[in-house]
Amino acid sequence: MELYEKRYKETGKEYAYRVLKDNIMSIQLKPGDLISESELSEKLNISRTPIREVLMKLKSEHLIEVKPQSGTYISLIDRNLIEEAVFMRHTLEKEILKEACEYFPEDILMEIEKNIFAQSLIADKVGNEIEFHELDQNFHKLLFLGVNKIHVWECINNIATHYNRMRLLSELTTGKEKILKHHKQYLEIIKNKDIDKIEELINQHIKSPMKEWEYMIENNEEVQKFIK
Repeated sequence: MELYEKRYKETGKEYAYRVLKDNIMSIQLKPGDLISESELSEKLNISRTPIREVLMKLKSEHLIEVKPQSGTYISLIDRNLIEEAVFMRHTLEKEILKEACEYFPEDILMEIEKNIFAQSLIADKVGNEIEFHELDQNFHKLLFLGVNKIHVWECINNIATHYNRMRLLSELTTGKEKILKHHKQYLEIIKNKDIDKIEELINQHIKSPMKEWEYMIENNEEVQKFIK
């Protein structure tokens, strides 16, 4: 588990939540890993009461699972939760792109271009998948920000924890070039106001990967351990 510096005025509970959730979402803590309240308390140098409260919060977010007389585990990636997130993301992001074709602020468009450039620097390299995944997340966040729908993006992220872990697993095993290509197409659609191209691209970027994930699960024994 990767530990971070504590932020200014960050409480022990806030710190524990940030560290644990980031490690779960980045697969540093792998699906199915056993975690111990006492060990977490010792590692994070925080009393067991806030650790217990954080674990309850993560349980409510479907990121950990408590098994009676067995222990506390990082949740396996749930196919049903992936499908729900794909439905929500596909439905809403399509509308976001349509709005972006109507009007999109120039300053945020420039931020998207910088983001894509940063992606292009590392897309064909090995060992920086988490960095690429963070750029990927921020790319889509900027789309929602540009049409003044940032809280919609936050709602999507709240339901998309299993979906996002699956995306990262895919990036770790199958590469990132196709994602970068799609992001460039997003940008071109916005610049050229090509509303007619939105449906096909959204299907390719959000729905189609599910078939690739199923193939990866069937043919990768290591990944199979992480899925339920």
